[in-house]
Amino acid sequence: MVICRKSSNTSPTCCTGVMEICCGLLTYQKESVPLKSIEVEVEVRDHVATVVSTLNYENKEDKPIEALFVFPLPGDAAVCHFSAKIGQKEIVAEVKEKQKAREEYDDALSSGQQAFLLEESEQSPDIFSLSVGSLPPGESASIRLEYVTELAVQADDGLRFCLPAVLNPRYQPEGSEGASVQVICVPASLVPYSLSFSARLSSPRPVSKVESNCSLDPLQYLNTEQTQATVKLAAGHKFDRDVELLIYYKDAHQPTAVVEAGQASAKPGTLMGDPVVMLSLYPEFPQAVMSSVASCGEFVLLLDRSSSMSGSCMKSAKDTLLLLLKSLPMGCYFNIYSFGSCYEHIFPKSVEYSQKTLEEALKNVEVMDADLGGTEILQPLEHIYSQPTIPNQPRQLFVFTDGEVGNTKQVINLVKKNSGSHRCFSFGIGEGASSALINGLAKEGGGHAQFITGKERMQPKVMQSLRFALQPAVVDVSVEWDVPEGVSVGALCPPITTLFQGQRSLIYAQLTGQSSEAAEGCVTVKYSLAGHPCQNQLHFSLTPADDTGLTVHRLAAWTLIRSLEVKEEKEGGDEEVKKTVVELSVQLGVSSAFTAFVAVNKGNGEAIQGPMAIVNVPVSTTRCVSYKLCALDDPVPYSTESAYRYVSYGLFDPSDSVPWSTKFDSAITKVQSVFSRISSSFKRGKKASSQTNAPSCGVAGNFLQLVSLQKASGCWELDPDLAAVLGKTTDEVEKSKPASENKEVWATILALIWLHGFKMDAKDEWELLATKAVSWLRAENAPCVTECVEAGNALLGVNVQKDALGL
Repeated sequence: MVICRKSSNTSPTCCTGVMEICCGLLTYQKESVPLKSIEVEVEVRDHVATVVSTLNYENKEDKPIEALFVFPLPGDAAVCHFSAKIGQKEIVAEVKEKQKAREEYDDALSSGQQAFLLEESEQSPDIFSLSVGSLPPGESASIRLEYVTELAVQADDGLRFCLPAVLNPRYQPEGSEGASVQVICVPASLVPYSLSFSARLSSPRPVSKVESNCSLDPLQYLNTEQTQATVKLAAGHKFDRDVELLIYYKDAHQPTAVVEAGQASAKPGTLMGDPVVMLSLYPEFPQAVMSSVASCGEFVLLLDRSSSMSGSCMKSAKDTLLLLLKSLPMGCYFNIYSFGSCYEHIFPKSVEYSQKTLEEALKNVEVMDADLGGTEILQPLEHIYSQPTIPNQPRQLFVFTDGEVGNTKQVINLVKKNSGSHRCFSFGIGEGASSALINGLAKEGGGHAQFITGKERMQPKVMQSLRFALQPAVVDVSVEWDVPEGVSVGALCPPITTLFQGQRSLIYAQLTGQSSEAAEGCVTVKYSLAGHPCQNQLHFSLTPADDTGLTVHRLAAWTLIRSLEVKEEKEGGDEEVKKTVVELSVQLGVSSAFTAFVAVNKGNGEAIQGPMAIVNVPVSTTRCVSYKLCALDDPVPYSTESAYRYVSYGLFDPSDSVPWSTKFDSAITKVQSVFSRISSSFKRGKKASSQTNAPSCGVAGNFLQLVSLQKASGCWELDPDLAAVLGKTTDEVEKSKPASENKEVWATILALIWLHGFKMDAKDEWELLATKAVSWLRAENAPCVTECVEAGNALLGVNVQKDALGL
């Protein structure tokens, strides 16, 4: 079934006023970009990263310029420092209420002073805009930006650090409030600035290895224990894709606690003046409880079919849906939705999982393509939440998207509103996926977020999330503290509502009062699992760690600010909550949705002379389509001549006196209009071309063919297709079958032997469907299992033990 919004598009008309758009930085004289290079230094302490980025500008114009650079940051980054160095003078920015900061910036520019403004997007917390104003002719400036962020745990226990490079234009639904972010995208080969990147790693546990989607110099250990190391990008790297590091520690699942001393100059009793503790917990559920719980649930799969998902992204997503559907347990319910500018669902409502419904779903998945236009995820979510839940079948929502939406906060708020009725597992596909959207969906939906970039395989990450979804929901979570007399604990993060077996949970708290140096504290997390009371404990020293640069304080402050922002949004713009957020942000020097960093160089008081040119700094894009832009009232013609999309045009009049904030708001409104028509052109035109940098699809060999042959019950049938996957003829397979065993048992045991014998490297992907097959075999009570395993090994030329199969 297809549900589409009404379109207000008029019929195509002749394109007038066409102008050829140049890529790269545009001034009115079409000169080069003033941003010359970016230097990034990262310090990773266990699972927390402090990132310092230095952006080096040079004005080669013969007049002052104002440069605008829109760029992505991790969605959970706490920006805590912003400064500018011009010549030998450094100006440190202050955090101020956003409108006041904009006015101060405008006033500085109108009086001929140099000024800098850094602010978070109104629509998404992972997009920032940096304005460099009144940079004199021939002058250079270095902008220093610092933020702290938590590192997410991946399916293979690696910690993921990502430095976003790609910012694809975010799709803004027609008729929605707000404006898209202005982004100038260019082909990766034409990004005119370079990147240098280095990281220093330290942990109580040894660093076992570091992997990346980019070329790295060899890992350098700094001590014999291998608990400290450095790594750098190899020379010649072009900032043409996200820089991703996967950091692996030995014994990664050990719970830890870090107590960080307060700032010496801050007043005791305040957040910055008191110690703050960060606890990293890895809950271990009782095995007796886990094994006694029957798998069930309503699994709703929501797939992005917007044009930007074309090519191998869509192929990989479809392969993953096949694997996921085959791994679902008997007795559950399921449905599949897909969306673009409209949305579809395979069944009117979720249906019981059976061979018939599985086959119907797979037929629909097979013909899916990235042909639904834009990225309007809000409507299908609203429809899903309008459906009644099924008794004793907990709803599990799986969202697959490249994350290019402009109404991120609205989407996340909808998920949070319905968090009591489901768990949400989200997957960001490809470069440029919004970390704010993907992480926000999982966090507010009580699920887990995963990112698939470069040539990473989607399947193992989705299977890990499915294993989480099959775990019973944890309820009645409480945290109890046991600290010495004279010390009190104040929570700085929202209450824990979600726990998964072996998955990290973070707790931040403020410690007020005095204790002896040898004092210890204890935290106990209590919860109910499938009706059984459970708890996990962690004892920790109250002695502050060595200098950590207030990293924990800033992360705690950011966590508190974000929770208050959510509260403000939920309560319809509560002014008191907003006031509290602004006060905390200003006092703690941490970014928020309602504040901005502003710096003004008053210098010697002399105004910078001459009219100011407005320039825009481009960011790299990896999946785009080229357009010629027409007059703003004309439809946008479609073109497939290039693999890139870039939007860059004269939105500002450099000689007028309109305040910067007014000009910027007007500009992004125009950009919203342009991108909206660009999306519409996808629907009218051809599909976007295949993408070379999207995640790779499929698995080498016959693995997916074998998966496709499994029945919903878990068994395989003995037929020519199965024989072909096994590399044998039908006669060879049938003649090797023990005489007393039926064909389905024989076929199922052969499939299991093949998986164990030839695809152990993909065990994370087939483990759940193999478990289903073993359950089917046990239910059949087959008499000749041992004989079948021996015959199967002989036929396939392997040596897989019966115990290894789980029989």
